[in-house]
Amino acid sequence: MDDEARLREHGAALADAITAVIPAWVQRCVDRHTQGVDATAVGVAAAEDVGPRLRALLTADVDEQRANPLALVRDAVRYPTQVLQDARVPAPHRARFDAEHFPDDPYALTPMTWRDLDESLHEPGIIWGAMKAAVHKRRHGQRS
Repeated sequence: MDDEARLREHGAALADAITAVIPAWVQRCVDRHTQGVDATAVGVAAAEDVGPRLRALLTADVDEQRANPLALVRDAVRYPTQVLQDARVPAPHRARFDAEHFPDDPYALTPMTWRDLDESLHEPGIIWGAMKAAVHKRRHGQRS
């Protein structure tokens, strides 16, 4: 199997792994701000929304990948945010960086790293990123 086929294989596996942890991540986001609110259905909806887009991105040709997979997950912040807003949970004070860069995330839920989403994603996310960089470098070389 060549590097590009391995990259697609790792991308599909990463998409599956991310999709699998999104419901629990949504619930943890809600639990950080309030207790006793069941976000199970919303977490499943978030996974159903983000999962296909992740798979399409992570299995696409390197030159067609116009987004970062973590950025797609960041779009899912609207799901736990809506749960918290519906529960009338007051938004906490946020760091200036968060407020400026993530204005649609009043609860500061945006994952900055794979570990913020789930510890199990750290290694596969790093491996996928390294493989993508290697394929891109092999294909395009160093440009000055």
